[in-house]
Amino acid sequence: MTFENKTVLITGASSGIGKALGEKLLNVNCNIILTARGSEKIEDWVNKYQNRAATILILKNDVSDKNSVVETYNKSIEKFGNIDVAILNSGIGKSVTPQTFNSQIAEDIINTNFLGVVYWIEQLLPNMMKNKSGIIAPVSSLADNRGYSGSGFYCASKAALSIFAEGLSLDLAKFGIKVITIKPGFVKTKMTDQNKFKMPFMISAEKAAEKIIAGIKKEKNIIQFPLPTVLGAKFIGMLPNWIYRLIAKYN
Repeated sequence: MTFENKTVLITGASSGIGKALGEKLLNVNCNIILTARGSEKIEDWVNKYQNRAATILILKNDVSDKNSVVETYNKSIEKFGNIDVAILNSGIGKSVTPQTFNSQIAEDIINTNFLGVVYWIEQLLPNMMKNKSGIIAPVSSLADNRGYSGSGFYCASKAALSIFAEGLSLDLAKFGIKVITIKPGFVKTKMTDQNKFKMPFMISAEKAAEKIIAGIKKEKNIIQFPLPTVLGAKFIGMLPNWIYRLIAKYN
């Protein structure tokens, strides 16, 4: 797969991985739709690149609001006629303790991290199925493997997304549509800057973007990185519950 002459959607493009992905594709002859709630932040970084091969469309979009997704999709199709690759990157996280437990936090996280992807796929599918082509690449997390202390809402949202994407990939294969699940480990972003715990093997957003773009070009089923965190997550995921709870208790 090549990004040349394709129309690429990137949600959550105001900062972090989404911004880095957009920056990597600016020199490619393609159409890029960059969306975020803070669309003015996208304009700020895009305007720093005067010489670019890509045609850019910047749109304000709150993925947790279905009406906003519908409106953004319609504007994208009006401009470019089609979306070939959708990197559904928008995501939020927040540490929650028993003392700060609040259902509103759960709603915000699940609506953004899971339903935000579902809302976008609902819009993308009719055209992709008609064309019998397309790539849908939701950004999940290596934290989808267990429930980590303080991150229950976040882990649950990513676990739901990974399982949903796996099932969807089977359903859409016969339509020529590829679903690629992206599972980063710790990436240096504004979201991870809020974490108070140790984050081993952290990589930059730019490095994450390189790995995602390379993985999409190869049309991998799952793009996961960095390798030490992937191996660690697999090991933790295989631990018996009592051992995991014992280890987690002292960390």
